[in-house]
Amino acid sequence: MIPKDPIILLSYINTQLRDHYASLKDLCRSLDADQDHIVETLGNVDYDYNPDHNQFETHWGKYPH
Repeated sequence: MIPKDPIILLSYINTQLRDHYASLKDLCRSLDADQDHIVETLGNVDYDYNPDHNQFETHWGKYPH
């Protein structure tokens, strides 16, 4: 079961991507998870999927301080 809390979801998804899946699409297909829902939920807490790194990363790194 995929966690509902966004921060726990972030940790869970990134760990799964790192350890088991080559892409978010592969993870969602394997777990029968809604990719749009995951992307939206994590986007709401300022994280985007980076396919080059195969992980969700914070928006904060995209903007100069």
